[in-house]
Amino acid sequence: MKSNNKSKIALATAVLAVLGGAAVYAQDKYALKSPDGVAFSDFRGYEDWAVVSSARTDEVLKVIVANPAMIEAYKAGIPGNGKPFPDGAMIAKLQWKPKKSTEAPFAVDVPDVFSQAFVMEKDSARFPKSGGWGYALFNFEAASDTFAADPSPSDCGHACHVAVKAKDYIFHPYQKR
Repeated sequence: MKSNNKSKIALATAVLAVLGGAAVYAQDKYALKSPDGVAFSDFRGYEDWAVVSSARTDEVLKVIVANPAMIEAYKAGIPGNGKPFPDGAMIAKLQWKPKKSTEAPFAVDVPDVFSQAFVMEKDSARFPKSGGWGYALFNFEAASDTFAADPSPSDCGHACHVAVKAKDYIFHPYQKR
């Protein structure tokens, strides 16, 4: 009977050690940097930023959020007034895989699994070759609950955003509320 209790104690100790180790070594997403040098830590607090807009493709639901500096610039009429966003402006496109709601009494897609955070930050000194914007893509792996900097050159990044150069490289306007 004593050896059975020792086995239980050993098993409990092993489980606690594994769980404790997992807690100690939980990922700090803010330690990540993109290949272009954009740090996820620059976007600390993005989870609480104001919504700019939303979008949907066949593959993902997107919510576009911006930091207070960018929201203030939008409210001042940028980019519609022809002025650029100020240095320090930041925007994040948060993406989820969609699923059909099983609860709503009508057909609606809702977010399912989070997949990516595409981020942009305005810093004319650091990113002079891309209109002052730095771009990064951080992929989320749901199974491991971790983020990773995408190794490709910032997904579409500056190459895609050149199409909206006249709007200071920003696709999404601040939506009326």
